[in-house]
Amino acid sequence: MADQTPSDQGDRSGQAGQDRPVRVFLLDDHEVVRQGIRALLEQSGGIEVVGESGSAHEATSRIPALRPDVAVLDARLPDGSGIEVCRAVRAVDPGIKALVLTSYDDDEALFAAIMAGAAGYVLKQIRGQDLVGAVRSVAMGHSLIDPALTARVLDRVRTGSATVPELAELTEQELKLLALIAEGLTNRQIGERVHLAEKTVKNYVSSILAKLGLERRTQAAVLASRLLGPGAGSPRD
Repeated sequence: MADQTPSDQGDRSGQAGQDRPVRVFLLDDHEVVRQGIRALLEQSGGIEVVGESGSAHEATSRIPALRPDVAVLDARLPDGSGIEVCRAVRAVDPGIKALVLTSYDDDEALFAAIMAGAAGYVLKQIRGQDLVGAVRSVAMGHSLIDPALTARVLDRVRTGSATVPELAELTEQELKLLALIAEGLTNRQIGERVHLAEKTVKNYVSSILAKLGLERRTQAAVLASRLLGPGAGSPRD
């Protein structure tokens, strides 16, 4: 199937799975794996694979151009990682949801995936129908990452800030919001998560950017993933 460019330019999460198929991009360096996942997803109905690649470098440019609802990303690739692709793609288009597939339950890779803004992190041992369900859920804007794991990341952010000079000026609340920014959440979503008004969150974000000397929230997300802890930007799987 040839790659297809979407005609709609609006918010995709509310439409996917309702009045049109969920659009998916596959990234895995094993062709047989891509073929298997493609067949599984498309046979389930309501899901369309609009592109695929076996290269992290290639996927980084093709995914934003195709604008799928969900990018299913292999965590480890010969020329990089799906987590790096996730970070790069979401910096260009935060509306694209990322589902990271990995062979190992690795805390460092999980941490990096959350900081890169992945909406889901699942083991390759997942059952076929569960993977289909995961893709549908992520397309509708739901997170598949256990809140307890996100809390663990927040703890790491707070601990890491004590030894990272660049984050020393941030308050406890600002550090918490920085982690949520790195997850790819909007101001409204952050407000719902921490029970703050959207305008209040916007003020916090402005303060965070000012203290970090940055202009855009995507820069803050990338900075956070680079600074916090060993392995945050270079997962082992």
